Amino acid sequence: MNYWLLKSEPDVWSIDQQKKSGAKGSPWDGVRNYQAAKNLKLMKKGDQCFFYHSNIGKEIVGIVTVIKEYYSDKTDKSGRFVAVTVKFLKKFKKPVTLKEIKKNKELSHLSLIRQSRLSVMSIDSKSWKILVKMGKI
Repeated sequence: MNYWLLKSEPDVWSIDQQKKSGAKGSPWDGVRNYQAAKNLKLMKKGDQCFFYHSNIGKEIVGIVTVIKEYYSDKTDKSGRFVAVTVKFLKKFKKPVTLKEIKKNKELSHLSLIRQSRLSVMSIDSKSWKILVKMGKI
């Protein structure tokens, strides 16, 4: 299994909206960065992803899982970009803020810090465990 981080602005698509989408999940679409799109193509069914509220909050708020691997993004008129379908798994008891992540020296290598504008990024398993513990799951 691989681990990822997906960013969404909570006023556009929040963890609570994701939860309401239920077992059928919802498409993770609208990604228009080539590096982020490449990461979507690498995702496999069963991979887990942190759900990160960007701009408002700037914090990891929960976990979703990939239930359908990449396919053409219906919101992309050019036909170049892809989407995956994810479903809600759990909400963090304590959201993990970007400020807290930056303070942790063991997490200083994360793309979340180094490439702050990237909306879909991989997370190594050691960092995943640290972040899950920080979120009190």
